[in-house]
Formats: sequence, C-alpha cells, structure tokens
Amino acid sequence: MHTRVLMALSAIFLAIAGLITSYFPEKVLETHGVVPNNTMLLLIQMMGALYLGFAILNWTARGVLIGGIYARPVALGNFLHFAMVGVMLAKAAIVHEVIQLATSAFVFSVFAIWFGIVLFRPPVPKSARHKDS
Repeated sequence: MHTRVLMALSAIFLAIAGLITSYFPEKVLETHGVVPNNTMLLLIQMMGALYLGFAILNWTARGVLIGGIYARPVALGNFLHFAMVGVMLAKAAIVHEVIQLATSAFVFSVFAIWFGIVLFRPPVPKSARHKDS
C-alpha cells in the first residue's frame, strides 16, 4: 500500500480545509446554512487550526513507513478523525438534506476507509514494492 500518496493527499486536503475555515469562517457557515455568530466563528477558526496541525503532521510523515505497528498513532489519529467526521457529516446531510454536507461526508469517508486499511494491514516495505515492478 502506497501510504506516501495517502499522507500527501490527506495533508493537502486538510491544509485547504484549514486555510478556508481559518480565513473564511463566515462563508463556511453560510454555505452550510448556518447564521454566523461570534461563538460559531471562533469554533470554525479553531477547527481550521486543528486541520492545519493535522495537515503538517501528515505532510511531514508522508515518507514514514505506516501500517500495522509502524507509525500507529499517526494512522489511528487520522482514521479516528476521518471516520468520526464522516459519520457526523453523513448524519447531518440526511437530517438537513444539504448536498454540501453529503459531498463532504463522502470525501471524509473515503479517507477513513483508506486510513482504516492502512491501520489494520501490515505495511509493504519499499524494498518489496520495488521487486514487484
């Protein structure tokens, strides 16, 4: 399994989400049908900071062997984050019938499944990958 691609894509996705939620929290709330107030704006900006933190973690760990027991905290943290957010967004999309929430739920769920596969399968060392090519 090529975890380098997963880590890079998730880092880029989270960096974009982090920048958008940090600098344009009003637009994020309005897009999802929520009237912005000071408390919500602060929470969205704090979420943006968390996403930027996860993005830098994933970017710097993209070259690390991940899977099984290797870099388990990184895989576990990402799996838990993407799975929980995916479920929450799916529930909100069903209740509120908002397509943006459903689209976001899909993206988060894809990352959750991918990190789940990485988490529960042993990694393929670089030397083994190059022998098959």
